[in-house]
Amino acid sequence: MSLMTILVAVLCNSLLGVFLLPRLAIGSHGRTFFRSWYWFDQKTAMYGWVPLALGLLAWDYFIWKEARPKVKGWFTRKLLTFSLAAGVAPLLPWWIPAGQPPGQFFDMIGRHPGVPVLLAWGVVLVVTILLCIDPESRDYLLGHGRTLSLVSTGMLLLVLTMTVVGWSLTY
Repeated sequence: MSLMTILVAVLCNSLLGVFLLPRLAIGSHGRTFFRSWYWFDQKTAMYGWVPLALGLLAWDYFIWKEARPKVKGWFTRKLLTFSLAAGVAPLLPWWIPAGQPPGQFFDMIGRHPGVPVLLAWGVVLVVTILLCIDPESRDYLLGHGRTLSLVSTGMLLLVLTMTVVGWSLTY
């Protein structure tokens, strides 16, 4: 049930971000509030996979090592590590030859700017699905539901509170 609550909170925030926030960010009332919220949503959509991948790697190293299946653990660690390395590679200076992707890769990013973000989110999604398929690893990852229910309820309340506060600023 807690995962459904998180899904509802993310869907509500996404719908607000797509349909309502761009229009209200240019309005006269509450401009700073809505622009900040819109900016935060955009940055989370672009770079939100990084803390998730780092969190999954830290969870894998510190918590899951007792009951880790060897093949699945190796595979998920490699996927997350390659995803993080691919996300950091374009940030390296041009004079460091070891980390630079080929020129065709930069041409592809120029033509399709959403592809790297989509691939990174896809890797995090695949790793999460692989971990949640097995009931034992899902229990290690999500706990027994107390913390997850607090986090999901907090996220839903945050989205609803920001919506009500933003609505009150417009009138």
